[in-house]
Amino acid sequence: MDLHTTNLLLGIMAAVSVLEALVLIGAGIGGFLAYRRVMQVVDDLERRQVAPLRQKVDAILADVQAITARVSQQTERVDHAITGTFDRVDETADRMRSSVREKVYQAVGVVRGVHAAIMSVLQHA
Repeated sequence: MDLHTTNLLLGIMAAVSVLEALVLIGAGIGGFLAYRRVMQVVDDLERRQVAPLRQKVDAILADVQAITARVSQQTERVDHAITGTFDRVDETADRMRSSVREKVYQAVGVVRGVHAAIMSVLQHA
């Protein structure tokens, strides 16, 4: 092989290397442009579709939180009312027990008194 052939092959290899570099630069620019377009589409999609949907979801969540708070308050009120009712029922039952006991003790006292009187009369007769 002579020097001329070697120089020709080196020139071809250099040209191919330059072409490869240009292709890589072109691919990088193409990739960047494609990335920008995809991001524009994503931003547009987010602005037109996701943002209104998110606003609706946020509104629904706010309603759910308000309803949950209201249910919690009502549950607390019902619990308080039930507790108060049970307390009043217990108090009324205690009063009824005391009242019935007093009446029974009075009746027992009267019966014992009558019994004692009858026994006294029978013993003296």
